[in-house]
Amino acid sequence: MNSFPSLLRTSLERASKLDKLGIHLIRIGVAIIFLWIGALKFVPYEADSITPFVANSPVMSFFYHHPHDYKEHLTHEGQLDPVKREWQVENNTYEFSKGLGTVEILIGLMVLSYAFSRRLGMLGSILAFLTPLVTLSFLFTTPEAWVPNLGDADFGFPYLSGGGRLVLKDVLMLAGGVVMIADSARALLKPAQALNVDRGGRA
Repeated sequence: MNSFPSLLRTSLERASKLDKLGIHLIRIGVAIIFLWIGALKFVPYEADSITPFVANSPVMSFFYHHPHDYKEHLTHEGQLDPVKREWQVENNTYEFSKGLGTVEILIGLMVLSYAFSRRLGMLGSILAFLTPLVTLSFLFTTPEAWVPNLGDADFGFPYLSGGGRLVLKDVLMLAGGVVMIADSARALLKPAQALNVDRGGRA
């Protein structure tokens, strides 16, 4: 006996096929994030906002000329402080951010290139998977990722700051990268599988 009413069963059957659409939506969503955030890396306020993450990263801090002096030169979004802006220029903050933005835009384009190049799409998927691994490492290296001890009882782990909450969301980017890699791998294997079937038929 069917446990679902016919209308509900029909809806569930349609919903069960949404994973194919979901893969494409994941790919488009990941590309939008890389392209948009990558473009913002060319704007000073975005470059300023990533200063704590870069300055504290053991694999990125060497890009800055004065990574240990960043705290007294931080600004809020929308704030213009000429003195702090000049320090950021001398720190190589903006040039590094532009380079990072260029990389992110290229990754976004490679993710979208899946539409006409499965190999480029695979490369973009792999890079989209690896990038969040670096970003999530900021949770362990950046003090500003956690609520500071300013008097309230709730500070430090597990109390993520605004920056920390943004970083944590990259867990979804990581998962999306896995899905895209699997989909790209299937697409790359199809021609070889079809060729093997054809050879088998001829034999």
